[in-house]
Amino acid sequence: MTSKGQDMVVRAPVVAGQVIVIGGGCYGSWYAGQLARAWHRGALQVDDIVVVDQDPGCRVAGHLAEATYGAAPVRLVVDRWLDFLSPWLAEGPEARAGDAIVPSPLMPHLLLDWLVGQARGRSPTRTVAVQPLATVPPTPWERAAPDARHYVSFATWTCPVNCIEPARCPHTRGPRDWSMPETVRAMAAADTTLDGAVIFHCEHRTYGVGMVDAATVAEADRQVAGWSAAGPTRVLVGTVSHCHGALGVLAID
Repeated sequence: MTSKGQDMVVRAPVVAGQVIVIGGGCYGSWYAGQLARAWHRGALQVDDIVVVDQDPGCRVAGHLAEATYGAAPVRLVVDRWLDFLSPWLAEGPEARAGDAIVPSPLMPHLLLDWLVGQARGRSPTRTVAVQPLATVPPTPWERAAPDARHYVSFATWTCPVNCIEPARCPHTRGPRDWSMPETVRAMAAADTTLDGAVIFHCEHRTYGVGMVDAATVAEADRQVAGWSAAGPTRVLVGTVSHCHGALGVLAID
């Protein structure tokens, strides 16, 4: 397809089943709005956009009352994030094929918390905990939290919520020659105390919205179950984009 003599790239729409947006406040309402715009403009084909927030009066609730999203299939579920995700992910990777999760930049490490809950339910007599990383991550910015989670970033500046992490960094104006999934996998491979790693990559799919494949998260629970069946296990769990991430070690004794 051409326009004014210039070649135009026509992108196929992003196709998904359910898209779960974590939070209906500042970030979640922006994500829901972007997904609705993508749907209206044919850039997104989706069955259901579910915003999860425990506040029935959250910003998304107001937008729904005002019909801000038009005919886009956006709805609000009033629930705690983990209470919603736990049974939804527990249906398994087959049930979640084609579904996705839109994380919030300020949420807890929910996907690690879900794996912890699954392990405790599967092995109630065993000790299941999150342990600190054995080594400090090799990233320009990193912080260890009191709950043994570790937060990492290749950026020492504040990134805009709508950054799609392109090949050329909008801040440095140079090539983005880093990728957190690769860095975390290398960390895990070098740590002999670990039995494995599960990395949930939040990739920017459409209109500035990043998503994690839900089936990958559900499949990770099966991986952890397999490792722990042989005895005590330690697994590095990361929810990461190319530039930022939340890490923690799931330990099952």
